[in-house]
Formats: sequence, C-alpha cells, structure tokens
Amino acid sequence: MSPAGSISAVSARVSAARSADAKVASPFEGPVQTLVDELGRLPGIGPKSAQRIAFFLLKSAPDDAKRLARAIVEAKERVSWCRRCFNFAEGELCVYCRDDRRDSALLCVVEEPRDIVAVERTQEYRGRYHVLLGAISPIEGIGPDQLKIKELLARVNDEGVQEVILATNPNIEGEATAMYLARLLKPLGLRVTRIASGLPVGGDLEYADEVTLGRALEGRREVDA
Repeated sequence: MSPAGSISAVSARVSAARSADAKVASPFEGPVQTLVDELGRLPGIGPKSAQRIAFFLLKSAPDDAKRLARAIVEAKERVSWCRRCFNFAEGELCVYCRDDRRDSALLCVVEEPRDIVAVERTQEYRGRYHVLLGAISPIEGIGPDQLKIKELLARVNDEGVQEVILATNPNIEGEATAMYLARLLKPLGLRVTRIASGLPVGGDLEYADEVTLGRALEGRREVDA
C-alpha cells in the first residue's frame, strides 16, 4: 500500500472511531438527550449528575416539571441587576439598596451576589454592598475593565462612603482584586479594610496550614479582660 493509501486508511479508522465515540456519548435520542446536554452545561453538574437530574424530572409529575420551568422563565424575565450595587434585583434597586435603615457610610465589596448571602448570615453587618461581578484573573482574561470598579468609585464619591470593606475571596484572584482596589481607594481619604482570614471556629492548630495560620497571627486582636 502506498503512503497516501496508508494515510487515507488511518483517517478512515479515526473517523469511524470518532463516530462510534459520539454514539456512545449520546445514548439517548431527541428531547431526553437535549435535556441531559442542557443540564450538563450548569456549573458543577457532570454527565452522570445531568442524567440523574433528567431522569428525576422525567419521572416527576407533569405539574412539578412545569412549575420548575415556569420558575426559571419567570426569574429570567423579572430579575436583573440592581442599578446601584449590581446585586440581583426585581426592579431597579435590590432589597438592600431599598432599605433606608442601612448605614450608607459603610460599603462592603464582594465578588458575586451569593457572597452577600454569606455576609448577611452573620447578622453582624448593617451597611450597604457593592458587587464586582467577578475578580481580576489574567488567566481567564478578566481585568479591571470587566468588573464594576468604575461604578464603585462613582458610588464612593456620590454617596458619602466613609469605609470600604474589601470582602473578596481569600484566594489569588481575590487578593489581587483587593490590593488593586486598595490602591485606588486609599488616596480618596477613605478607611479601607480587609476581612480577616485565619482559623475556623472549632479548628485545631495542628491541622492548619502555614498560610492560614500566618494570616490568623497577622489578624490577631487584643483580648478584653
């Protein structure tokens, strides 16, 4: 067999193998496979989880499946970004921006709307929020211009903010974002603080890694007698 013939034969076998793989990867037909594929696009949902959810929905009562579908459509139609803080909102302003009892001089900056829920669970914060909708990540191509940083600076100037709490995640992207924001905010004469990070309540020192323990030492505070 000539070299050209050998290459053609190999190409044919590769194409046949890919076709076989495609058939194995798509064992369902029609709307069932479409449902599995769409569920698999959700974050944290792998192929097996997508299949389990799809089977659960298909076995559920029609009214239950329709109620879920209506909830998704209604949320997409009625929920948007708060024009002030970029939290989820049903209307122009979110529930926290509409609450006049909150301290407008205190602003907590978070990465995502879900982070607001975590802060609110503490029941220790009564200020307002600003959501960046992400964190600086050069690897993912996310820079300052892709975040709501210009809007943050405008709020600081217009709303009489006195302290900004940087509550970005304690990872590489979150720390880089916090440092970038601090360099922008410090010259404005604001008090700029960073949430503490360290040992969890109930944790043991022997199981703490060096970085966590080091941050706990840096964030130490005086003990009231």
